[in-house]
Amino acid sequence: MNNEEIKELINKMTLDEKIGMVHGAELFRTKGVERLGIPPLSMTDGPMGVRNEFCKDNWATEKNATDNVTYLPCNSALCSTWNRSLAYKMGEVLGNEVRGRGKDVSLAPGINIKRNPLCGRNFEYFSEDPYLTGEMAKEVVKGAQSKDIACCVKHFALNNKETKRLEYNANIDEDVLKRIYLRAFRKVLIDGGALSVMSAYNKYKNVFCSDSKELLKDILRDEWGYDGAIISDWGAVHDTDKAAHSELDLEMSVTDNFDEYFLANPLKEKILSGDIDEKLLDKKVYHLLTLMDKLNMLGKERNKGAYNAPESREITRLVALDSIILLENKDNVLPLDEKKLRNVLVIGENADRIHSNAGGSAEIKALYEITPLMGLRMALGGNCKVDFAEGYTSRLSADDPSVFENGGTNWDRIAKIQETEKNWQATSLENGGGGKQKTAPVDDKLKRLRKELRDKAVEMAQDPKYDAVIFVGGLNHDYDSEGVDRANMYMPYEQNELIEELSKVRNDVISVVVTGSPVGLEKVAENSKALLLMYYNGMEGGNALASTLLGYNNPSGKLAETFGHDEMDYGVFAMCKRSTDDEEYYDDGFKVGYRFNDTENVSPLYPFGYGISYTSFEYKNADIVCEDKDKYITVEVSNTGDMDGAEILQVYVKREGVEVEKELAGFEKVFIGKGESTKVKIKIELEDETDISKKLNENDVTYLIAASSKDIRITL
Repeated sequence: MNNEEIKELINKMTLDEKIGMVHGAELFRTKGVERLGIPPLSMTDGPMGVRNEFCKDNWATEKNATDNVTYLPCNSALCSTWNRSLAYKMGEVLGNEVRGRGKDVSLAPGINIKRNPLCGRNFEYFSEDPYLTGEMAKEVVKGAQSKDIACCVKHFALNNKETKRLEYNANIDEDVLKRIYLRAFRKVLIDGGALSVMSAYNKYKNVFCSDSKELLKDILRDEWGYDGAIISDWGAVHDTDKAAHSELDLEMSVTDNFDEYFLANPLKEKILSGDIDEKLLDKKVYHLLTLMDKLNMLGKERNKGAYNAPESREITRLVALDSIILLENKDNVLPLDEKKLRNVLVIGENADRIHSNAGGSAEIKALYEITPLMGLRMALGGNCKVDFAEGYTSRLSADDPSVFENGGTNWDRIAKIQETEKNWQATSLENGGGGKQKTAPVDDKLKRLRKELRDKAVEMAQDPKYDAVIFVGGLNHDYDSEGVDRANMYMPYEQNELIEELSKVRNDVISVVVTGSPVGLEKVAENSKALLLMYYNGMEGGNALASTLLGYNNPSGKLAETFGHDEMDYGVFAMCKRSTDDEEYYDDGFKVGYRFNDTENVSPLYPFGYGISYTSFEYKNADIVCEDKDKYITVEVSNTGDMDGAEILQVYVKREGVEVEKELAGFEKVFIGKGESTKVKIKIELEDETDISKKLNENDVTYLIAASSKDIRITL
């Protein structure tokens, strides 16, 4: 339909029909206009797969077994691949799953900058760097939207913590806002063509983001020319007049009083009284109808999608393989030689724990999830016995029956609890929407249990029959979760004590840390022969890990965020002393992540862009190439090791007069066979939204070709 046809359709609608389109009529659906062929708009969480079905007007799950879906790696894992083509393919999987389940809008991806390492939703986001975030997320959007669904990119803007996320006020300089926190949004919405965007809960300049003229009109609509639909976060609207006059198009919430939403009957009454012009409503309906038309919802043939397709599971496996990061490999203890393995000991609760069913709105019902323990047992088969020791426990009580006495989680009991207890989202608008995690008390009985588990694991590890001892620890969604920020970066559940004790009886412990956010790894690194990092890695995560440990997959992931020794390795903690729960001051300015480390000469434990391989790479013969208006760096890369592998080349720029030491401006991932060389061409992109960028000439720029932000190989 063209613009005039859409306007003509609006003219045929009654006031009630228009009102029904701009607010939720169910928890995840609006009203349609059947007589005019306008269907409801159906939405779904989340970034790691399509969420389970809820009842129309409450948060009880529908009782069926047809909404189990493909469980995708989290966005932190995807971004660690630095692989644009895989990002597009994962987007295709997400789009197929969303459409296959009969949905129209995926409330994803989340692209907020990882400013605070303790933010509970970091696992849903991509990176601390806006360029990398934008490059990867726009490919997800393109892939997903190719299946006739819309991505709703979130959360616009400055939603960088969970503590009082509904109401805190963000104080930030305009240049920092645009160059760091909005840059990825502009790339994904404009270059990536995302059809919708979600307004954030919090305030900017003491105005709720859903009402913000500066964010939604001046920047989004006028400066960027964005014409997609703007959807509120669930419960982010507070006033009928402000919402009506803002650029917001659709109000959604978590409560069942749908007719009482601010853009429901209250809006109708104000229009009838003449207090609000109906043309404001027409504009919102226009954006929503335009969205529907682009999704072929208005009488056109539409992609039917498909969920749980075998090819989707294969893409999920490839992303999982590409995302695993090798942080340590002393004496080349990895990969393990499968032919020499007869007995292997796996230690750690995370080895036998699933993560798909928690974390907030990212939770899903996975068709299946291969744990690390299961992946290893499947890969090694009957020729190797794989034993398991729990080692540590996440239980808050020694009497918690959710865990079996012999180790392992009682998922049947947990499922029954989830079916009967009130969903957390029903109360998510209370108490500011979130807070900092509090340390649960540990009584003597739980202390004894933890020690018993630790002692048993250490005792087993001493047995010389074990050819390899593999510790699998890290975080879980008790820590990485919507609505809660972590209190610190410590490894919970006395895992550091466990790894220290293990290292006393084995000098070859291989450690795997599963997480969604930066966590303190110093003790693990010191006491391990090898260290692998795996974010929540989807349904094929255990298989991907086993392939990597056994050398069938050469790890090629690299960190998309800094892993510091502790919180003081991050600008948000080192520089922002004025911030409170209610007022967030962005006094770190541009010094986010590696920008802080490099500018302030702070050495983190593992820097941005870091990750090693089972092979080695050499860079040489770099040059600058200009083609039309674009600039490229070319460099020859050789695989100088004994194994095929992939390398991620990063180009950073140093610019005179810019507040930070250097910034990422280009990257490419390339596969190179052992003993082979290839020429890599990397496009350079500098942000151009500020006066200083426009005034710079070529003599002001130095190009750094690097293997990480701290490993500069060539300077041009």
